[in-house]
Amino acid sequence: MATKIHPSSVIEDGAVIGDNCTIGPFCSVGSKVKLGADSVLHSHVAIAGNTTIGSGAKIFPTASIGHAPQDLKYAGEETELIIGENCVIREGVTMNPGTAGDQGKTTVGDNCHFLANSHVAHDCQVGNGVIFSNGVLLGGHCKVGDHVIMGGGSAVHQFCRIGNNAFVGGLAGIENDLIPFGMAIGNRASLAGLNIIGMKRAGIERESIHKARKAFKDLFSGEKAVADALPEVSAELGEDPVVALILNFINESADRALCTPKT
Repeated sequence: MATKIHPSSVIEDGAVIGDNCTIGPFCSVGSKVKLGADSVLHSHVAIAGNTTIGSGAKIFPTASIGHAPQDLKYAGEETELIIGENCVIREGVTMNPGTAGDQGKTTVGDNCHFLANSHVAHDCQVGNGVIFSNGVLLGGHCKVGDHVIMGGGSAVHQFCRIGNNAFVGGLAGIENDLIPFGMAIGNRASLAGLNIIGMKRAGIERESIHKARKAFKDLFSGEKAVADALPEVSAELGEDPVVALILNFINESADRALCTPKT
């Protein structure tokens, strides 16, 4: 089917627009942009830079996608923003490309929802099926796993990692790595437990949930330091795939502290 472009919109020479797209009034699409098929730009959407957006995107008014990263060291280097398929990007969302000081690209997975005024900073890696509520802010170089839910107004410090299926409460400030299936609340955020509802929604079996709960208790009870508890938990429960995911995440956290429960 033919793509429909409102006459008030500006599509620069070189832009690649997929089949059956709808571009509403007063949109701007830069010369290096690739927009996948069946996408909709509602109105007043600005897409710039070396930006690739997968098919089925729905982008709402005043979203700013692919403009220069908010990094004082950026000097116009050729970097990328890559967004997957079937993403919903609501009003006022901003997403920036990468920088030469890191991997040179920002990536966003498939089937993600970014609600109004949320921000994905330079060099972030965002997984599939994430939900960012209104006003969620990612600092640069963050890594967010699959199916993470971020509550409204929450913010993540640069270089932090958030594991798969984690849940971040509204207005939480994340300054340390959050384990897979972890649930964080507060400013500065603390680890409040496991995201049991998210685990059930993900189809995780009851036995694995019970093992994950025991692993969580053994790791974060405060009786031992996490590093000291790791070998015992790994030996007892490490064969369970959910527990293994959590343990592997912790073992990779050498550069940053973990988000832990309040003492």
